Amino acid sequence: MPNHKSAEKRVRQSEKRNTVNRSNRSKLRTQIKKIRAAIAGSDQSQSQELLNPTISVIDKAVNKGIIHKNTAARYKSRLTKHVNQLT
Repeated sequence: MPNHKSAEKRVRQSEKRNTVNRSNRSKLRTQIKKIRAAIAGSDQSQSQELLNPTISVIDKAVNKGIIHKNTAARYKSRLTKHVNQLT
């Protein structure tokens, strides 16, 4: 329990950031799952059309501090490689 006004404010701020971060992380994971499912199903057209939105979501997650930039680069590289192998 916070004992000071500033500590109470910090608790409120951290709860708010926690919900925003959780939402953004969930969007990222959902988008990655969608494209991985399309790749696993060998659906070339769907995986190709999901690639750009997925890369966009990954980049937004980096800008918001959800994932590290090297992790994002690894995700984008691997997903692009798998999509290109379907062609």
